Amino acid sequence: MSSALTAERVRGDVEVLSRAGLDLETFLSEAVASVSRAVPSVAVCVGTHDPATRMLTSSRKYGDLAGRNSHDGLFGEIEYDSQEATTYPEIAGSGLRAVGVNLWFGGQVERSERMSRLMLPKFDYHDEARVVFAEGGRFWGGMALFRGSGDEPFGVDEIDYLGTLSEAFGRGVRSGLLTRLTEVAPPSSVGGPAVMVVDGSGELVQSTPAAAARLAEMSGAADSAAPYATIIALVSAARRFARGETDVVPHARVRTAHGIWLVLHASPLSGLGDRAGEVVVTIEEARPPEIVSLVVAAFDLTPRERDVTQLVLQGVDTKEIASTLHMSAYTVQDHLKSVFDKADVRSRRELIARVFFDQYVPRMGSEVGPSGFFGSA
Repeated sequence: MSSALTAERVRGDVEVLSRAGLDLETFLSEAVASVSRAVPSVAVCVGTHDPATRMLTSSRKYGDLAGRNSHDGLFGEIEYDSQEATTYPEIAGSGLRAVGVNLWFGGQVERSERMSRLMLPKFDYHDEARVVFAEGGRFWGGMALFRGSGDEPFGVDEIDYLGTLSEAFGRGVRSGLLTRLTEVAPPSSVGGPAVMVVDGSGELVQSTPAAAARLAEMSGAADSAAPYATIIALVSAARRFARGETDVVPHARVRTAHGIWLVLHASPLSGLGDRAGEVVVTIEEARPPEIVSLVVAAFDLTPRERDVTQLVLQGVDTKEIASTLHMSAYTVQDHLKSVFDKADVRSRRELIARVFFDQYVPRMGSEVGPSGFFGSA
């Protein structure tokens, strides 16, 4: 690890970046570059996750990993179809903020399925440090740093230091999502159901034309292989769900580079013989209720502000909100002012529009599609 002075400067840099209102790509690239000055590594991989389900929604790679996407499917399989304690969902659920694989396994990194099947044989990475992006009890993503065969493993001080960056990274990712909410999503040209079937070996065996179009929409949000990693992560989680090893139904909310919110679901199919292990994945445009919690979470509201916002979104007036929440009308107005400031709006109407209609209003008046949504204009 670099000097204490450098480490402190880097921590300050990441803190400032997290509060600068940067878009997601800019925040992550600048923050990762800053961290490399304090904790050197040969490669870094950053993933964003749906805070409700902890499913991978996008990935970005830096250093030696940049452009290397051929093993993303194997990563998704290991990450979501194993019970290893150093996966992101497990770390986030444990309350830990950072772990080092070499330290976790007492110097025997080959005991990690991820290291033995992927990092060692495919990349010659001999240690990995992971930090989760957690802010306000929500898990927004994670970052993995790697070291090669000739490098020293990550030490205790480095892991502890990375853990101190968890909240700032969580804030930066949340804020990056918030900045994109100011964009008005264009009408989507995708028509028909987006469905794909993945077989037991992880190969795509059937797909509708709309599914290919949706994957293309997702590709522009990060590196070109990110959609595939997300799909395999969902498929792997569906297999765990089918075995009863988790009670979390696999789904993820993803926003494309064009601002369209999508919801991806994965469900195991009942198959015999060579059809066993197949999983169907559906991709559809998110309905307003499916994204409200995520959008409101991005505003970083207090619990009371969330209560007020929920009632506002239901069309409840100030007097009734005050009665329901057992507070004065003046207090309700104070909470609303704070909500408006955080959401960067000036009225209830603008708040409702920002939460619900940033991607739906442009298509109002067009034909209703099979899913019950407005189709292309």
